[in-house]
Amino acid sequence: MPDIDPFKGMSIVDLSAPLGEKFPCTWPGHVPFSHRTWRDFGEHSVYKTNCVVIDEHCGTHFDAAPHFIPPEGTRFPLAGPLGSRGGDLVDLASLCGRALVIDVGALSESGQPGESPWITKRHVTRWEEEHRAMIAGDIVLFASGWSGKYAEDEAGYSYLQGPVVDSATQGWPAPDVEAIRYIAEKGVLTVGTEAPSLGAVQNGALVHQVGLGLGMHYVEGLCNLGLLPATGAFFMFLPLKIVDSTGCPGRAIALVP
Repeated sequence: MPDIDPFKGMSIVDLSAPLGEKFPCTWPGHVPFSHRTWRDFGEHSVYKTNCVVIDEHCGTHFDAAPHFIPPEGTRFPLAGPLGSRGGDLVDLASLCGRALVIDVGALSESGQPGESPWITKRHVTRWEEEHRAMIAGDIVLFASGWSGKYAEDEAGYSYLQGPVVDSATQGWPAPDVEAIRYIAEKGVLTVGTEAPSLGAVQNGALVHQVGLGLGMHYVEGLCNLGLLPATGAFFMFLPLKIVDSTGCPGRAIALVP
């Protein structure tokens, strides 16, 4: 029989963060991640199962338009049809595509306490000059190395709690509105980051309102982007199919030749 293995000659790189109660996987103020035993092996059971309580934007997850865009007909100024396009309606093809990995690791050490350094349009166009122009169907991934801060207990303080809640540690690199508009104009629908959010620590809403309002999707909380080549990998993110969701956790991988 002919060899039809689609993964032949490819390695799979896991880009997903582990979920656990001791990890900084939930945005401050949101429902904490909880993982509990529901039924265990014992006198009245021959199997084990656990239950999970999880926020839609926990760990490695994507943002759908309703996360920041209200539904059409409501009184809010940004309301529109995209506000009714829940995560279960998102075309999975838009979450899979050629990965363009933009290294912004140098910015990870330049932030101020409680403030993100900006990823600008010039960072994006400089990458294009060195590699190739981005086109529709590409997926832009910002490799900052920030996922190296994602750790259990106090070790993970500088990943999220330090910059967001206490303004005691530097913020992660985040794209400004001009950069996001430029990427959208190129026909790119999905942008990913190793940070807990595409939004800056000091102003996280605006870049969400602009990008999601343009029909883009954000994949946040990625890991290991530094293991990918600048071009040549194929990115895939598959979220759970939760009806009327504002986004959802899922598994992100890259196929690398």
